[in-house]
Amino acid sequence: MKIAFPSAICLGAALLAVAPARASSSAWFEAEGGRFRLVTSGAPDASGKLQGVLDIELKRGWKTYWRDPGNSGVPPQIDVSASRNVSGADFSYPAPRRHDDGYAKWAGYDHSVRLPVSFTVAAPGEPATITADVFLGVCETICVPVQAKLEVDPAADPDNSGDAILVKTALAALPGAAQQDFGATLGPAEGEHVSIVATAPGPADALDVFVAGVDGYVLGTPERHIEGGKAVFTVKMLERPDTKPSGKGLPYTLISAAGAVEGYLPYP
Repeated sequence: MKIAFPSAICLGAALLAVAPARASSSAWFEAEGGRFRLVTSGAPDASGKLQGVLDIELKRGWKTYWRDPGNSGVPPQIDVSASRNVSGADFSYPAPRRHDDGYAKWAGYDHSVRLPVSFTVAAPGEPATITADVFLGVCETICVPVQAKLEVDPAADPDNSGDAILVKTALAALPGAAQQDFGATLGPAEGEHVSIVATAPGPADALDVFVAGVDGYVLGTPERHIEGGKAVFTVKMLERPDTKPSGKGLPYTLISAAGAVEGYLPYP
């Protein structure tokens, strides 16, 4: 995954510290541009899924990034390999915004944000503790890559009402699932460019689409134009694999005046 900070001076080494476990949430890890912690709620379900949130509080003027920041920044990363009876963790993302700071365009958040995390408990019903190595890009004019080890014992306080409300609220803030009348489709490719046709309630010139480069794809910033009353976005493929992958496709989030939805586009 490409990591770059062309819009800021990057402090050479990531800050590294351990925020010890405190019941079903970790302690806050304090960084120059804000603080963050890991929160869990309840017990894993029958399939082993345990819901949590990476709770990020940013100071005024600071920012952090979406799953694909564009040509500036670094996406949030989490590694739970040091955990006990936890085999994986996956972020979900609220709708980002497009930003242009005069140096580069990037996708992310210039406000405090909560990223839902779905943990996979390998053996539901058995004790499980989370040791999560979290890496974030937290930037003002100076970019501070922050790495922290957050520790949580979900079983210590699974009925904590405050944690439950926080996790529930974060999940409710996620984009909905794309529908036929509110979503995006992949249009024809022309050389290094592909087109994305967006359908959504409200004016077409209020739409924006964010597409994450995954599975060997690296994408440029979508450029919107209006064709026949519809928003069509042109995206340059900066890198692509030699053969089409077998995954779900390219994740996208479509934003309109009516809200946001997410889905997958077929691999070009």
